[in-house]
Amino acid sequence: MTTPKSLLLSLRNVYETLYVSAPTVVDALRGTITREGCDVRLESWSSRVVANTEMMISVHGREHVPTGLRGRPSQGYLVMSNHQSHYDVAVLYYVLGAQIRMVAKRELFDLPIFGRAIRAAGFVSVDRKNHSSAVSSLEEAKEMLTSGTPIWIAPEGRRSPTGELLPFKKGGFVMSLATGAPILPVSIRGTRDILRAKGVRSRRGVEVFVTIHPLVHPPPHGGEPHPRAARDAIANEVRRAIASGL
Repeated sequence: MTTPKSLLLSLRNVYETLYVSAPTVVDALRGTITREGCDVRLESWSSRVVANTEMMISVHGREHVPTGLRGRPSQGYLVMSNHQSHYDVAVLYYVLGAQIRMVAKRELFDLPIFGRAIRAAGFVSVDRKNHSSAVSSLEEAKEMLTSGTPIWIAPEGRRSPTGELLPFKKGGFVMSLATGAPILPVSIRGTRDILRAKGVRSRRGVEVFVTIHPLVHPPPHGGEPHPRAARDAIANEVRRAIASGL
């Protein structure tokens, strides 16, 4: 039986977000913030959100997750997934672990408390309307990758209003080629039934299906006759993988 949507449930999860954001901001102001502390809070937050919404999450393809994603890999990975709902973020942290950091749109960093918290936690802001700023953000993300931090990018750039895959932005694939970092494609199905793009009311008890696909490795540096051809080739391969799980 389909459960009704609830504004109260959405507000409860907003509270959960503020609950972990506020102490992160305080730690940043005190100079006591640590990567490990942020990881613990992200893990707690994702578990609470999943529990509050009573999601029934099925995961396929765990064997494809690089073991380093849950530890401290010598090289980072790019995680790329479709994006249908705000709940995608909690699901990804719940399934893949709290070591991942995100490249997120600049508007999120302007939000009170939450914006300061995600910046302090090591998330990367990207302003796609400002080319020089976007390039700088990607350089910051590349540094994190080379230091061993896995980075999540939603290649669509925004939540899909229909659930269908939107055109992919190219920045993440350029980053993969520049750093040699492989891409872990992930398909998420069901979160749109909890909360759709532009929606405000959430639904409990929805089945969510997560499919983790084999790594997509960029060609060796100089292995393609044209960088654009290499970029488009891996973008198409990642898109096919994500689409196959929807």
